[in-house]
Amino acid sequence: MRLSLLALAAGAAVLTLSSNAHAQQPSAVSETALRAHLSFLADDLFEGRGTGQRGGLLTVRYLETQAALVGLQPIPGGGYRQKVEIEGSKLLEGSATFSAGGKTFTPVLGKDIVMGTRSGKDNVAFDAPLVFVGYGATAPEENWDDYKGLDAKGKILVMMVDDPQPTAEEPNRFAGKAYTWYGRWVYKYEEAARRGAAGVLLIHTTPSASYPWSVPANGFGNERFGLKGHGNQMEGWLHEDTARALFAAGGHDLDKLRAQAERRDFRPVDLKVAAKVALRSAIRQVEEYNVVGIVPGSDPKLKEQAVVYSSHWDHMGMAAAKPGDDPKADRIYNGAIDNASGTAALLAMAAEAVKQPAKRTQIFLWPAAEEQGLLGAAAYVAKPVWPLAQTAADLNLDSLNFVGRTRDIGVAGAERSSLYETSQQVAKAMGLKIAPAVPDLSGAYFRADHFAFAKAGVPAFNVGSAVFSGDGHFEFEHHQHASSANMKGFKDHYHQVSDEYRPEWDLSGMVQQAQFTLNLGYAVANAPAMPTWKKGEAFGSVKR
Repeated sequence: MRLSLLALAAGAAVLTLSSNAHAQQPSAVSETALRAHLSFLADDLFEGRGTGQRGGLLTVRYLETQAALVGLQPIPGGGYRQKVEIEGSKLLEGSATFSAGGKTFTPVLGKDIVMGTRSGKDNVAFDAPLVFVGYGATAPEENWDDYKGLDAKGKILVMMVDDPQPTAEEPNRFAGKAYTWYGRWVYKYEEAARRGAAGVLLIHTTPSASYPWSVPANGFGNERFGLKGHGNQMEGWLHEDTARALFAAGGHDLDKLRAQAERRDFRPVDLKVAAKVALRSAIRQVEEYNVVGIVPGSDPKLKEQAVVYSSHWDHMGMAAAKPGDDPKADRIYNGAIDNASGTAALLAMAAEAVKQPAKRTQIFLWPAAEEQGLLGAAAYVAKPVWPLAQTAADLNLDSLNFVGRTRDIGVAGAERSSLYETSQQVAKAMGLKIAPAVPDLSGAYFRADHFAFAKAGVPAFNVGSAVFSGDGHFEFEHHQHASSANMKGFKDHYHQVSDEYRPEWDLSGMVQQAQFTLNLGYAVANAPAMPTWKKGEAFGSVKR
């Protein structure tokens, strides 16, 4: 009898330990819930979830209702909304006249040059000299400064896209063949604005930009958005042929200056070209909202720290009808994969997280206006719901796997921090492998919401699939060739009206990706210490 009592006591102790362990682990993400949210958010009813459009307001209302329904706690002050003040700018009329060597050039808007304003002013007019600043990069960790001694105020800065290229002597400078933050057009515009430049013109080539001239031409032909109070008087792109002609008029050879710009001793070059710029734009102020919900941590001390899960709710919205358009033509950019998939997954994940809180607090964040330049995520980081110094990580979801289960999981960007080792452990526990790393040739790490956190010093990455990487090179459990081809085929629907929900999709891979992300979040939330950046990683030194 005594032995039986001891056995019962021991069994009870085991059950107690198991129960405690279970209380800090997430339950299974529901495919039914995920599919229901996905099909609804991608419906025509939401009109493509556009920034500054009715569909965006409907989306926010749906998300905050669902956040309350699953039991997420509101943010301090009440409610689930965080205001994001956005400025829209659409060029109505614009001209840039360049004078050099006794000649005058007026490039054709859309064909030779594209430009707009982020100043918030409906009328902008100024005269300014052009200065070539190479790649326009200031990178202390690379011992690189393209601005050496230049007072940029009142000048139009002309610069190249991409990074300084690797050399035989330095094959790994600026991440070798991969893209770094300094290569992104967003960085170049931001750095110029910080220095008080009058304007910025990027020299377009398809290899350096990784897309054809039509992309910036179309982008600047539509309304562009930015955070209120941030931006240059004028910013745009020069077609390479236009840049070559302007350089020559000032007595310079474009290719020779490009070659000089590959050296650390490069200094800014006065192009001896004067510009007269006039822009008339329609400016409007837009209030958008991030949606944020909280699962408080269970540990008395660790609950003061938090793990963030993020996934943007917006897409391209509904295009305005133009004269002559077919009235029956589809004008709704539903964004089923990009990114109703991630939005829906986050809702399904939150429903499980509230059932079994982790030690650290968990924050579910649906940022606005990602498609407009990570604006919602940037606004969150500028005024975070949780102190960034107490934020352990941001795990982002964007454009999830709609093909089927895989034997591996993509974690590109995790290698920058200790999140990679944690990802390995979580993957192994789920019977998964980490997908092979591939060079980031298109700057994917800098093009999703997690990057706003990384810039602020918080370890972060996009928990990827073949959709986001665009290569389809993942190991599928079934029908490898057909599944991979199906995944690669998404590029034909990316940012097109054809990105629509299909009931026949196999969402088991999407659930798998969501589950891995939630499991990883719990591993971070329950760990004794917060993640750390790898030694030498540029973002590790950013002050929070």
